Amino acid sequence: MDINERLKLIKLPPTEEIITEKELIELLQTKNNIVAYDGFEPSGLLHLGSGILRSIKTNDFIEAKIRFIIYIADWFAYLNNKFGGNLELIKKAGEYFIEGWKACGMKVDKVEFVWCSDLIKDPEYWEMFLKISKLVTINRVRRAVTVAGRQSIEIKNPSLLIYPLMQVTDIFMLNNKEGVDICQLGMDQRKVNMLAREIAENLGRKKPIAIHHHLLLGLQAGERMGKFDEDEKVNREISFKMSKSKPETAIFIHDSEEDVKRKILNAYCPPKQVEMNPILEICKYIIFRKFDRMIIKREERYGGNIEILSYEELEKLYIDGKIHPLDLKNAVIEYLNIILEPIRDYFEKEKARKLYEIVKTAQITR
Repeated sequence: MDINERLKLIKLPPTEEIITEKELIELLQTKNNIVAYDGFEPSGLLHLGSGILRSIKTNDFIEAKIRFIIYIADWFAYLNNKFGGNLELIKKAGEYFIEGWKACGMKVDKVEFVWCSDLIKDPEYWEMFLKISKLVTINRVRRAVTVAGRQSIEIKNPSLLIYPLMQVTDIFMLNNKEGVDICQLGMDQRKVNMLAREIAENLGRKKPIAIHHHLLLGLQAGERMGKFDEDEKVNREISFKMSKSKPETAIFIHDSEEDVKRKILNAYCPPKQVEMNPILEICKYIIFRKFDRMIIKREERYGGNIEILSYEELEKLYIDGKIHPLDLKNAVIEYLNIILEPIRDYFEKEKARKLYEIVKTAQITR
């Protein structure tokens, strides 16, 4: 596979920005064993974004011959008071995440899962942490706290200040202490990735390439969750993202056919409008990544069925008013249930089912 093909895979949706593409091309040209990573706090149930979209993008990197590490950030969940800081539940949630990604089609046999609770046992971890703490200001760390899903005004104790410093430490400690080449995380994590790039030279480390993927919109596209970034475009994306803490705004990987139908029919989907339209986002980032075409079923009096071969074609037809929101919603319901059916079946297995029940019944704390 040549460099152009690898680059094309990396840039497929939901990839939104690469900092910088020039550095990425040079990396592809000069290094054989390239390592990328993403990290997850184990908390709550997986939804379309954290489950299916994460699996799609991870598989893109694997196909592009890049080694992928998924970092199970159990101690980060503890710092962020997920599950009330119950580490036993947090670890079970981490195990559930891995089962969920398997069910979603991630090529887990080619992914390396690293737990924070293992990485921090290395004495060099804390040496790196202390070095980083001397290179940054309190104000710079406060601005990066948003990576924990918190606004800076929510900081009440030092644990949230430790959080971004540890995340930067992870970047330089993963990959057998050489540091990862690519930080491939959501747009909500960009502040820490940029911080790592800023201080890399002072640590005598290479500057990681930051590749950020789009955050799937919540179904209601309702009120903002807060102020998370000075950049209004980035802040809007974070503020309106699909969230497990707002169940009616999210399609979970376990949702029944009835749940999917109810949530999609109630979702925000204004006619002829593309911007902030969660139904079109599901088409772009999920359905057209899973299928090479989409059939919108309509009664003959409304023009009959229409076969669409790309998201771009769908978007144009929708803007022109040639596809009614209800017809689009009905198609999305059908395709999502096709995608979710084998996931539901997977969680009938004993191990997966037990983990799912533990996480589902646990008290979710923000």
